[in-house]
Amino acid sequence: MKRFGFILVMVGVLCCSCSKSSEEQSYSRWPAMADGMVKALIQNFWGDSFKETPGRYYFNYQSQMAYMTTEHYWPQAHAMDVIIDAYLRTGDKKYLDFYPKWWEGAPKYNPSGREEDPWWNVYVDDMEWIVLTQLRMYETTSNTTYLEKAKQMFNQWIWPTWGPDDEAPWYGGITWKVDVQKSKNACSNGPAAIIAARLAQFGKTSHEDSQSADYLKKAQQIYSWERKTLFDEETGAVNDNIGQNGKVNHSVFTYNQGTFIGAAHELYKLTGDQQYLSDAVKASYYVIRNMSNHGGALSDATHGDGGLFHGIFFRYFVRLINEEALDKTIRKEFHDYLTGLAKIMVEQGLNHQTMLYSGSWHKALTKDEIANLTPQLSGCMLMEAMCVMKEVN
Repeated sequence: MKRFGFILVMVGVLCCSCSKSSEEQSYSRWPAMADGMVKALIQNFWGDSFKETPGRYYFNYQSQMAYMTTEHYWPQAHAMDVIIDAYLRTGDKKYLDFYPKWWEGAPKYNPSGREEDPWWNVYVDDMEWIVLTQLRMYETTSNTTYLEKAKQMFNQWIWPTWGPDDEAPWYGGITWKVDVQKSKNACSNGPAAIIAARLAQFGKTSHEDSQSADYLKKAQQIYSWERKTLFDEETGAVNDNIGQNGKVNHSVFTYNQGTFIGAAHELYKLTGDQQYLSDAVKASYYVIRNMSNHGGALSDATHGDGGLFHGIFFRYFVRLINEEALDKTIRKEFHDYLTGLAKIMVEQGLNHQTMLYSGSWHKALTKDEIANLTPQLSGCMLMEAMCVMKEVN
C-alpha cells in the first residue's frame, strides 16, 4: 500500500468503497489530513497545550517547547487563521474556544505593542495580517468587537502610512515598517488592499454606503499603486519592494504573488472589472511556470518567515480557483496544479505519525525532530485549501 494510503488508515478515514472513482476518493481524503495537521498544530505549538505553560495563549515558534520566543508576531495571525479554517470546515465549536484566548494572548505577547494599543506593531504588514484575521473572526461570529478593532487599526495605524502621493520616485504606497518610511513593499500593499476591499464589502452589507465607497476607493488606490510600481505585466511577477534608494527590488516571493492575487480577486468581485481577474490569472501563472521547479513543487521553505510564504499563496490562490467567472480550462489547470502540490506533500513531506510538516516537499521529519511553526502553518493551509477547492467539470 502506498504511504499516502497508510496514513489515512492510521487516522481512521480511509473508508471509500472500491466502486468510487480515484477522483472521488481523493476529495474524501483531504478533510482527514486537515484534521490531523490542525490537531498537531494545537498539540505541538499552542502554548496552553503544555502543562508547564498553562494560560500561554500564544503559538510557540517550535514544537516540543524548543523555542519559546515571542518576537515573531505575524505568524500568530496565520495560526489563528488555520483555527478559523478548521471551524468553518467542521462547525466544531471547540475551535471557537480559541477566539477569546487568542484575542487575549496575541496582544499580550506582542513584542512591540504600545501602551495605548497593544496590537500595534512596528511592522505595518504584521498589523495587516492581524487585521485580516480579525475580519475573519468577525465573519465567523458576527461579533462586532473584532470588526471595530480591525477598522480602528486600518484607519489609525495602516492607512496613515500611505504616501505622500507626490514624493518621487515612490508616489504613494503603504510603507513596510514605520521607522523605514521609504520602503514600500508588496507585503504591506497587497494585504492592505485586501483589508480595504473587505471593509468595503462589509459596508455594502450593512448599508454604510459612504464608508463602503471610501474603503473601495482606498482598495483601488493601493492596488493600482502596487500594479504600476511592483507588478510586471509581461510576466506576472510581483516584485518585492521599491526601497529607500528608490530602486525596485526584483525578488519574487509566493506570498506577494498570493496577496496580489487576493486583492485583484476581491476587487473583481466588488467591481466586475475583468482586468482584475486577468491580473490575478497572470500572477498565478507566474508561480506555476516560474517558481515550481523543485521536482514539480515550489521551493522548500523550512523555517523562519519564508516558511509561511507558500501557505499565504495557497489561501488566496484557491479562492481564485473557485471563481466561476474564470475560464474553466484555466480553473482546471490551477486545480490540478494545487492538487499535485498537495499529493507531493502528503506522500513525501509529511510525517505520518506526528502529522508534522517540515516545509521540505520531498523529505519528512523524523518522529523526534523539532518542527517549526511557519512550515506547519503552510502545510495546514494547503490541506484546508484542498478541502474548500471545488471540482471543475
